[in-house]
Amino acid sequence: MSLMKRMSLIFRSKANKALDRAEDPRETLDYSYQRQVELLSKVRRGVADVATSRKRVELQVAQLEQQENKLTAQAKKALSMGREDLAREALTRKSGLAGQVSDLRAQQAQLQGEEEKLTMASQRLQAKVEAFRTKKETIKATYTAAEAQTRINEAFSGISEEMGDVGLAVQRAEDKTAQMQARAGAIDELIASGALDDASAIGQGDDIARELESLSSQSDVEAELAALKAGSTPAPQAIEGSDSTPEAQPAAQPAAEPVAEPVVEEQKENGRP
Repeated sequence: MSLMKRMSLIFRSKANKALDRAEDPRETLDYSYQRQVELLSKVRRGVADVATSRKRVELQVAQLEQQENKLTAQAKKALSMGREDLAREALTRKSGLAGQVSDLRAQQAQLQGEEEKLTMASQRLQAKVEAFRTKKETIKATYTAAEAQTRINEAFSGISEEMGDVGLAVQRAEDKTAQMQARAGAIDELIASGALDDASAIGQGDDIARELESLSSQSDVEAELAALKAGSTPAPQAIEGSDSTPEAQPAAQPAAEPVAEPVVEEQKENGRP
């Protein structure tokens, strides 16, 4: 097979497939019905034309018959007046008209037959067109119902192109939602475990840390001050007991010496000299 033949075959096959895909049976049936109606209209016009010709021939025959009757009356009158020559001339003309009338009657009979044939053909064609119209509407209704049922079944089964696109979009949305949920859960777990810091609480965390450190420092100072105060209270008892126990005085003196230092530090912290 030559290259041109192969190209021609491929082109015809592609064109046939495209036409088959683009063809709608309902439109084809409507077009066929339209063509039949046009043909019926032409047949009816033909019947009307034949009937018109037949009627014209009938009128001509009637006119010739009138002329024949007139010539017959003239011939009789000429004979009554002794004019045989005129009577002969009138009868001669009548004979010529008789031949024309015979020919016209033959044409009239022929046209009558054609008219009857066309009338019967028109009636048969009209019945055929009406039957085709009924069949066409039935086929169109059946095709429309089958098409609707097919689309409904495709929609339910999800194999239609539109529903397939919708299903893919829903699947993508579900995948993205699951991915975002997994990411959010992972971040929450990392924040809870301390692997990630909460960016919204960075500044607040520093302030709170400083405040906690300040409170811790103050509590340490207060605890140390209370301990110092607690350590300074036994000093008077040691002084009072020095009369009976001379050996307690050396122990009371070291305890009395550091008492002034916490007081001075407490005054400095309170802002007093």
